[in-house]
Amino acid sequence: MADPFEVRMRFTSQLQHLNASVNSSQKAAHYALKYRDMDEDLHSCILEQLERNSMNNRANIMYFIEHLCDMAQRENHLNFVRMMQKDILMVVDAVAPSDGSGAANVKVVRRVLQGLQQKQVLQPDTVTEIEGCLKERDTVAEHPALSPIDANAQREHPQSQMSAAKINGVSRPDKRQIEQRIEEDRERHKRLRESIWAIGDEGDQEFERLWDEVSDIGEDDYIAAEEDALERQQAF
Repeated sequence: MADPFEVRMRFTSQLQHLNASVNSSQKAAHYALKYRDMDEDLHSCILEQLERNSMNNRANIMYFIEHLCDMAQRENHLNFVRMMQKDILMVVDAVAPSDGSGAANVKVVRRVLQGLQQKQVLQPDTVTEIEGCLKERDTVAEHPALSPIDANAQREHPQSQMSAAKINGVSRPDKRQIEQRIEEDRERHKRLRESIWAIGDEGDQEFERLWDEVSDIGEDDYIAAEEDALERQQAF
């Protein structure tokens, strides 16, 4: 039997090192389901890391939660799903706090909530209720922690440099965190575009869909074909 403390520490490390790749989320979800007998303890790890980590990492954990619930449903271990249903408001408050410090994560929360609703993890009424709260938190452009600092004001008031990392009680993300977030968002958008264009293995469904979208052949089509054939003959 695995040592509970070691399992908890390894799972915590995986949550702390999540990134925008699907593999990192799936690896952590597989690990959680491997030790499903400790599901309550691992669920508490998720909540703890949402409180302790940077806003970038909280966004990654939010995406991980969707993978975990999806795998838990497929493997018929619904304890993870039920616990997440119970604590979803706590999760949202941690990823996109009401103080505006996680305003950049609002879109992340919305996407994951929509995914959880589609997977029937969350009820539509619950998602609608949470969406009402998110509207008040979606203030990225207006939020002081994400707005640029006036360089002239910094020179006139050098003491303000000491508090540049914290404005109105809200921590500003440093340059490294901003660059990391841009890179991770770019990776997610790339994956989203790939999933939109991906063609599944449903036999001839794609062909049938395209065939249905094509209009019936009419007299104009025959005339156009004859004109094209005549032009090709003249070219030769």
